[in-house]
Amino acid sequence: MTILVTGANGNVSSALLATLAADPAHQVRALVRDPAKAPAGVEVAVGDLAQPHTLTGAFAGVDTLWLLTAMGPDAPHASSNAVWAARQAGVRHIVRLSAIGAAHDAPTRNGRLHALSDTELQASGIGWTVIRPAFFLQNLLGSVQSGVLHAATGDGRLSPIDVRDIADFGARVLAEPSRHARRVYTITGPESLSMRAAADRIGASYQHVPAADVVAGMRVAGLSDWIADVTGEYLDAYAAGWGDLVTRDFAEVTGRPARDFVTFAREHGLATR
Repeated sequence: MTILVTGANGNVSSALLATLAADPAHQVRALVRDPAKAPAGVEVAVGDLAQPHTLTGAFAGVDTLWLLTAMGPDAPHASSNAVWAARQAGVRHIVRLSAIGAAHDAPTRNGRLHALSDTELQASGIGWTVIRPAFFLQNLLGSVQSGVLHAATGDGRLSPIDVRDIADFGARVLAEPSRHARRVYTITGPESLSMRAAADRIGASYQHVPAADVVAGMRVAGLSDWIADVTGEYLDAYAAGWGDLVTRDFAEVTGRPARDFVTFAREHGLATR
């Protein structure tokens, strides 16, 4: 079975490629725009989801597609191009990485755009699975400084998940896509907790950062207005409790619990106890 992985240089797809490459049953192909940045150990195809004419060769002979698009206002365009190329190539199944709470009435533009792409995939006539992961634990790297956890989610509770667990979950689905056909999975960490509670778990104190300050800082750092503003939308939503949910989807598919916050913090040197 040939699996094409998009977003190959991103955090999730990089971890996924490492997992898939360890299984000789899979023929794994990574889609990249720049061959100089191609990951090692897998077949490489050069193409750009924003340029549909570049995708024909990359999608030829592919059985299953891992579809991950970069967050941004053009994400539905990229996703649509990938679905169309998959149809033309005879791809049998698409596993799409969406976003937690993706819906037409989601409180973030990113969630609403993902809903559009999820809907298009589900109507495509191709076998499909949609995965909607919670807040990434990796987003907290750098948030603990001098024993203080800085966060902008107030007392809102959320259930963050490790990128490595997202990759493991995706690999399970890709290994047997027919078992997961027409399923929408929301995968979370094993516990929902506020960042104030998370700080206490690792022996840190908690410092609330206004969401507006985070947005302003992202702009100063050179990120686009769109990315900065959507991040602010997410922070406001999480502070209001929008991310307060835990599902069993991860454990039911993988047969194990997802990594918890304390385990992640200790592995990455964030914990002081």
